[in-house]
Amino acid sequence: MKKIIVALDGHAGCGKSSTAKIVSKELGYVYIDTGAMYRAVTFHFLENKINLENLDDVESELAKITVGFDKNPETGAIEVTLNGERVEAHIRTMEVTNNVSNVSAIKSVRTFLVAEQQKMGIEKGIVMDGRDIGTVVFPTAELKVFMTADVEERARRRQIEMESKGLTASFEEIVENLKERDHIDSTREESPLRKADDALVLDTTNLKFDDQVKQIVDWANALIKNN
Repeated sequence: MKKIIVALDGHAGCGKSSTAKIVSKELGYVYIDTGAMYRAVTFHFLENKINLENLDDVESELAKITVGFDKNPETGAIEVTLNGERVEAHIRTMEVTNNVSNVSAIKSVRTFLVAEQQKMGIEKGIVMDGRDIGTVVFPTAELKVFMTADVEERARRRQIEMESKGLTASFEEIVENLKERDHIDSTREESPLRKADDALVLDTTNLKFDDQVKQIVDWANALIKNN
């Protein structure tokens, strides 16, 4: 059976990653969390106190970074790795969250990670989520979905996710962070967040999780059968 690429783009906190994980399992595809890749680079820059305004330092530091994925032997989950070390526990903090959009806006960072992401999709059979998957990383992806949801609903979901990982932040802080990230992601010069012309829109504000997964799986299966 012919394989396709499923590209999920959308605003922060609209359920892209959690949805993509289950969609990939339903299709028997590989899931690639590009947001985690940008968070890993952000974590590295913060840990090493890299000045983001010094682009020479940024490029020099990128040469020292290897970002990949590995299975956590305890949970069985596929987690992002930074220079061979799993860093999932470090990349979901508010410090990383507050800085990831600024790091993602740097051209050299995007060039570096887009190249890595494109390598991962050469043989297709992947579900990849992010901000520019359907517009930049895989503009010829067979299925492009643009996910969105009201900011208050996104904040509610993000707070639940953080609490499940032992992290804390006020609802108001999360709302403001999401609004700021929306603005940065949509107005940045390099690969701004936008809906691909041929993307299908999925508003998840009032959808149950299982329903949004089913919708994307149905779209994917229809394309797979017709290819």
